[in-house]
Amino acid sequence: VQLQASGGGMVQAGGSLRLSCATSGRTDSMLNMGWFRQAPGKEREFVAVIRRSGGRTYYSDSVKGRFTISRDNAKNTVYLQMNSLEPEDTAVYYCAGGNVALSGIRDPHNYGSWGQGTQVTVSS
Repeated sequence: VQLQASGGGMVQAGGSLRLSCATSGRTDSMLNMGWFRQAPGKEREFVAVIRRSGGRTYYSDSVKGRFTISRDNAKNTVYLQMNSLEPEDTAVYYCAGGNVALSGIRDPHNYGSWGQGTQVTVSS
């Protein structure tokens, strides 16, 4: 499975960006598709995940109400719409996929497929 993330960039606080993650290969094995982010000097952290069946979504508390994850199964693409961006959202954003149990969706170590990362920079 290959994942290709895109859509990052630089934006002022309060602005919006939409990230995309195009997938190819055996995508039927990826029960969950998610976004994680990693700021300099920090560990990779969970942002959001969407389950393939039913489309249920989960978010970290820091982005809930501002970010929206969605997926287009026909296009094998997952999106992350980011609104009301804050300087604290600055990080490299990674999309990930895997057959992960609900109890482990927030742990990046449980995901077997990763995109290359896209930089998001929010200026104050």
